[in-house]
Amino acid sequence: AEDEITLFERDMKEFWIQFKISYSTEQINQTSALRDLCKETIEALSEKWSKKLKEEDLMIDKIQEYNNEILQQRKYVAEKEEQLTEMKSKLNQEEEQQKNLTDSIQKLKEELMKKREIKSSKNEAAKEKVERVSKIKTLFKERLGLEMRRIHDEQLQFIFRHIDHKDPDKPYMFTLSINEQGDYEVTSCTPPLDCIAELQLKLRETNNFSAFVANIRKAFTALSYK
Repeated sequence: AEDEITLFERDMKEFWIQFKISYSTEQINQTSALRDLCKETIEALSEKWSKKLKEEDLMIDKIQEYNNEILQQRKYVAEKEEQLTEMKSKLNQEEEQQKNLTDSIQKLKEELMKKREIKSSKNEAAKEKVERVSKIKTLFKERLGLEMRRIHDEQLQFIFRHIDHKDPDKPYMFTLSINEQGDYEVTSCTPPLDCIAELQLKLRETNNFSAFVANIRKAFTALSYK
């Protein structure tokens, strides 16, 4: 019986040894397979995420590129808006200058028209005065021994005779013109009279030409007796 027990114990011991060996080998094989599976999974995930990261990097680069393009477009638009503003400002200045030029031209036209009207009015007044003088030419010649001549620069020369009783044919004369203001102006007087300026002023004030000529004759007559 002791031999059987000993044999049984030995068999049991060998069984456990074999079981342990078998179990350890199986465990090692399972662990190795699991490790290989984990490694493959990790590699697959690494490759997958590496690809995703690369795609994301490309996406980021694209987004950055789009952002740069947007910035360039904004800069371009801003430059064009600034140029447009400058062009509008220049156009407004040119329009203002054109308006000022047009106003100046219109003002000059109006001033020229006024000057022409004034000149025409003065010419008419001068013409009337010359005609008035011409009309009384015969009367003066007959009554006062006066001769009138039209000389250069539209001037009239008045020649008196029958003043000096010692020499009736001796001429006493003065020259009359109409100045730019349309007034009578004595340009010469022979022999000279001290009162000629006073008589000229009175003629301008009264416009009484007949009285002016008569007063000059009186002054020449008074001078002949000196």
